[in-house]
Amino acid sequence: MANENLQALLDSTKGISHFLYNQQTGPNVYPGVPPEFTNWRDEQRAWQKTCVLFNQSYHMAELLLEGPDAAKLLTYLGVNSFANFGLDRAKQFVPCSPDGFVIGDVILFHLAENQFNLVGRNPVMNWVRYHAETGGYKLKADLDDRTAVRKDPSRRRHYRFQIQGPNAMKVIERAIGGPVPDVKFFHLTWVEIGGRKVRALRHGMAGQPGLELFGPWDDGEAVRLALVEAGKEFGLRQVGGRAYSSNTLESGWIPSPLPAIYTGNELKAYREWLPPDSYEAKASIGGSFYSENIEDYYLTPWELGYGHIVKFDHDFIGRAALEKKAKGPHRQKVTLALDIDQVLKVIGTAFQKTDRAKFMEFPSAVYSMHPFDRVLANGTTVGLSTWIGYSGNEGRMLSLAMVDEAYSKPGTEVALLWGEPNGGSAKPTVEPHVQMEIPAIVSPVPYAEVARESYAPAGWRAHHPA
Repeated sequence: MANENLQALLDSTKGISHFLYNQQTGPNVYPGVPPEFTNWRDEQRAWQKTCVLFNQSYHMAELLLEGPDAAKLLTYLGVNSFANFGLDRAKQFVPCSPDGFVIGDVILFHLAENQFNLVGRNPVMNWVRYHAETGGYKLKADLDDRTAVRKDPSRRRHYRFQIQGPNAMKVIERAIGGPVPDVKFFHLTWVEIGGRKVRALRHGMAGQPGLELFGPWDDGEAVRLALVEAGKEFGLRQVGGRAYSSNTLESGWIPSPLPAIYTGNELKAYREWLPPDSYEAKASIGGSFYSENIEDYYLTPWELGYGHIVKFDHDFIGRAALEKKAKGPHRQKVTLALDIDQVLKVIGTAFQKTDRAKFMEFPSAVYSMHPFDRVLANGTTVGLSTWIGYSGNEGRMLSLAMVDEAYSKPGTEVALLWGEPNGGSAKPTVEPHVQMEIPAIVSPVPYAEVARESYAPAGWRAHHPA
């Protein structure tokens, strides 16, 4: 049967880049929660001024690994060190291809002896499952897929909430009826909320302190209601799907690396294992950067800000390639603060009958699963922008990007090229438009001051759609 796997599907296309660039798949969505609980402007403001509840129970996949070889498998796949990764801890888990390009990143929880849970996007889950099934490991890999693709979307293994913001700990204290346990960053503890026992991870999102709370699915509604009640006095707002995807602009986490699996003979067996309806087969790319060579979209750990977690204290897939890449140079992750006047000009073209720019949505202007826009200096491409949107807290249109080292110093003037090379003429998901350059100032990452002071460079934390 034709196209029975990803490799067969790719073999039938005109080219991998052309195929992904013309996918009719829009940006990732956030099922299970409304677009807005109140309005996205106040919901954005609350994570810096009061506190918010993010409901992450629906849009991320979970992969539970259990067995004596679970740690062995993860060590072989991750660039991270596992030397001190004990029980009741979590970390950002980053696997790479044999050529040293990022597959993706998720959060890895060490829940019990020989038991780990990975939470995040599907590319990493697929990569781990493949090696679990084909590598002869003594373990069980149990995937709990995101709600949008489940046969039974009504329930998951776990609910998952985050309470974040300046008043987050006050809300938690009220909800648990006492002081919040003193737990270190990215360590786990137990609390009781709404009469239910809850697992809690200490971390931050959008640069603010908080906890991630999770437990059995059937306990979720009781816990959520207890948190909402406890938060009334402290300005708690529940965050809808529209605001949720924009928090990363302030925290600095890039949620959109294209999984580097579409090329290379070493990965052919993996592509043949992936089904034709997998995430990788449905992924879309878009933006002003276009290359016929799909490998030009692959990213290294350093470009995503993960260079500090690459540790050569163990053998893992991609180690030899990363040892060579470690010597540099590396493009640097930055925030681009887009020129306000030019942004207004781009938006203003929507009121013209002709020569309109690509429409700029608020608060997130991302319109494909994996956005790639050119960053220019004197007309030359010096980097890539991979996430763009509006922060009401900063009053700016911001972009997360990676630029050549020579252009990475805060204050450097560059430009973002907005709109696609063909003016959208060949893509059903993109309206006809003209490209426009938007001047931008290279700025720190994270952009939010509290995030820089509290969490960099140890690692800020955000979960995004799988």
